[in-house]
Amino acid sequence: MTQLFGAGIWHFASYVDRYATDGYKEPIGMLDMIDRAGEVGDLSVVDLNYPFPGWDGPLDDVKARLAKNNLSVIGITPEMYTRQFSKGAFTNPDPGVRRAAHDLITEAAGVVRELGASYVKLWPGQDGWDYPFQVDHRKLWQMSMDGVAALAQENPDLKFVIEYKPREPRNHMSYDSVSRTLLGLEKINLPNIGILLDFGHALYGGESPADSAQLAIDYGRLFGMDVNDNLRSWDDDMIAGTVHPMELFEFFYVLRKNNWEGVWQLDQFPFREDTVTAAKLAIRFLRRVERGLERLDFEAMQAAQDAQDAVAASRLASDALFGDL
Repeated sequence: MTQLFGAGIWHFASYVDRYATDGYKEPIGMLDMIDRAGEVGDLSVVDLNYPFPGWDGPLDDVKARLAKNNLSVIGITPEMYTRQFSKGAFTNPDPGVRRAAHDLITEAAGVVRELGASYVKLWPGQDGWDYPFQVDHRKLWQMSMDGVAALAQENPDLKFVIEYKPREPRNHMSYDSVSRTLLGLEKINLPNIGILLDFGHALYGGESPADSAQLAIDYGRLFGMDVNDNLRSWDDDMIAGTVHPMELFEFFYVLRKNNWEGVWQLDQFPFREDTVTAAKLAIRFLRRVERGLERLDFEAMQAAQDAQDAVAASRLASDALFGDL
């Protein structure tokens, strides 16, 4: 099977933070971002924000630009985390805002059908709390689950994926970990809701991404994944493989061991770097991971793991990834 690579289209955007309020690069719209993704050469699919940044024209123009660049769409990510939803989307205290979030995601579901995408990606970044005593935790968690469940029930033909994250922009997000997200999904008990596991979110949430992936796979809920890297204290969204190459290799080892077949997708924010060359460098490392998995002796690794022999397992992994001396 030929491994497919993808990227969130925001990888090719211009970014603003609380310091560079004028942006790190010149603003760029959706159609130009698609062109930039096409320049990478190794990307097959993209995940698109909705509404489309910098583009309010016909959907056919987006389709045409995707076709021009030989790209298809894997997911649509509704922007349920903007100013309107600053107190939450599913968990907003205002029922009108909760309805607006529901309607936005329903629109995004329609775009998924139009573009033949695989899923609606839910990143409820504003659902959560900031201060002690701010929320009724039982009610907040129930609203978090109810909002997702209603959409999945209304759209049984589509998959919905939840991308969990410990914090940011809220100081504590409702869907903050693989275990809590799985608890919610088990309680909702619908087959078309799963997890999109972001490698960096697992890292800075104190998880082992490989362990998180195995847990999600064991419950049949790993619907997608994103890779990047960080320094473990924040969601830096750095170039994949630049900081934690061995943990990233173990993450993909677990996927391969479980015969998980899906797109290897980039979720990076190259604030200061050229977006195309940053993507190319990440994919260069992911191809090294591919070759490493082909070289790795899975039987010997299983034996080392059964004996919990850290030295033998580490030697096998490093020789496969980097080559022996």
